[in-house]
Amino acid sequence: MKDVFKFDSESLLQPELIHEIRLQYQLNWRGIHGIGHFLRVRENGLRLARENGALVPVVELFAFLHDARRLNDARDPGHGSRAAELARSFHGRFFQLAPEELELLEYACRFHTDGLTEGDLTVQTCWDSDRLDLGRAQIKPQASKLCTDVAKEPQVIEWAYGRSLAG
Repeated sequence: MKDVFKFDSESLLQPELIHEIRLQYQLNWRGIHGIGHFLRVRENGLRLARENGALVPVVELFAFLHDARRLNDARDPGHGSRAAELARSFHGRFFQLAPEELELLEYACRFHTDGLTEGDLTVQTCWDSDRLDLGRAQIKPQASKLCTDVAKEPQVIEWAYGRSLAG
């Protein structure tokens, strides 16, 4: 893991948490919804949060949890709710958030595939960070499907799309 992710002492993403996510992950860890996706979603989210003020701990945790309970790489309608439950089960064991931050994380996970665009800025940032990685499925993100002004900027879309195509 250390070869693909540098652990930062200020981040809630620590080796123990990543290990637990991987232990229960049921798909190919290096597949379309695996570690590469998690890392790109994290980088997308951090870039957006630096510019829009979203809550970084929620954005980082979302990146690694939102698809962690998928049962397949195709249509999996319950995976967001399962991810929200996983986040709650890990809270207090592998990370600690304020109650309102945990609610935002659970909400972002639960509804990340519903196509919503309205909501709390941190939740919108989580959703945009995921949608900006659609290039891994050969889909270019559309500004009309994104939530935040920062994510809708053409240069941000191009940057993220190029990274997701490259894997």
